Amino acid sequence: MAEQQDARMYSERRHEMVEQLKRYGITNSKVLEAFNAVERHLFFDAAYRDFAYDDGAFSIGYGQTISQPYTVAYMTSMLVERCPSGKVLEIGTGSGYQAAILEYMGYSVYTVERIEALFRRSSLILGALGLTVHQILGDGTLGWEEEAPYSGIIVTAGAPEPPSSLLGQLAEEGVLIIPIGDSTGQRMTVFTRRGEMFQREEFHTFAFVPLIGREGWREE
Repeated sequence: MAEQQDARMYSERRHEMVEQLKRYGITNSKVLEAFNAVERHLFFDAAYRDFAYDDGAFSIGYGQTISQPYTVAYMTSMLVERCPSGKVLEIGTGSGYQAAILEYMGYSVYTVERIEALFRRSSLILGALGLTVHQILGDGTLGWEEEAPYSGIIVTAGAPEPPSSLLGQLAEEGVLIIPIGDSTGQRMTVFTRRGEMFQREEFHTFAFVPLIGREGWREE
C-alpha cells in the first residue's frame, strides 16, 4: 500500500514538474513526454527523494550536481530541435538522469563520466531500469573517439572554450551543445558542423560545475 501511495505521489509531482516546465517555456512534446515518464526520484538517494521534482540543482556528491529540471529540459529541447534522432554523446553522466531522458526519446546514447564513484552509481541505476546506455569512465573533454561520429553531443559542465576533440567527433551537420564561460556563469552555446567549419550560436546564461579535463579546466 505504501509503495502504491509513493508511486502515485511521485507521478503527481512529475506532472506538476512538467506543467512548470511548460510555464517556463518548454514546449516540445517529445521532451515533455520524456520528463513525465522518466522517474527522476530514482536518480536520488532515498533520503533526498523529496527534492527530486523541485526546480533546483541538487548535490550528488564529489562537487557535482544533478541539474535542475528546467536546465535539462532546455538542453534537451535544443538537441531535439536540431537533431531529432541518431547517436548522441553526453559528457558528464553524473546521476544518469539526462542519459535516461535521451534514451527514452529514442537516441542511441553514449556517456562519459570522469568520477569513478558516480560512474559506478549511475551504471547501477541505469542497469536496474533496463536502459541501453553505453558508458565509460574517462576524461570527457576528449569525448569517446572510438564510437564517433555523433549526431549530437551534450556537455553538462561549463567549459572555457569548446574542446577540439568534441568538435572533431561531430558528424556532418552534427551539433555540440555546451555551456561556455568562466566560474561566474556560462552562455549556452551550440556549434553546428559544416564541413571543417563550425557555426556558433549563443543563448541564455547558466551556472554549471566546471568541465575538468585535458581540454577543459584544470582540477584544483
